[in-house]
Amino acid sequence: MAKEITDANFEALKAEGKPMVVDFWATWCGPCRMVGPIIEELATEYEGKVIIGKVDVDANQTLPMQFGVRNIPTVLFIKNGEVVKKLVGAQNKDTFKKEIDALL
Repeated sequence: MAKEITDANFEALKAEGKPMVVDFWATWCGPCRMVGPIIEELATEYEGKVIIGKVDVDANQTLPMQFGVRNIPTVLFIKNGEVVKKLVGAQNKDTFKKEIDALL
């Protein structure tokens, strides 16, 4: 299951040193609801290798501002604490898998 990432726990998760996939979403966002189940599947498939989580932009304002997220869904791919890829808009599972595999 994808982790709930918040303004409060992001730095602790990042400190674990694993690559991260962070999905910025909101309950009212239609494309986000399409991406959500894919993110959940990927969290199960890559468990233990990659931290995969979701940031509710309505409940967390700091992280979206910190990463310049203006549209949702936005999925960030983070390695060694740095954003290496940013995908904006709904994507298919294969696209996400390709980017996650590039992190490993």
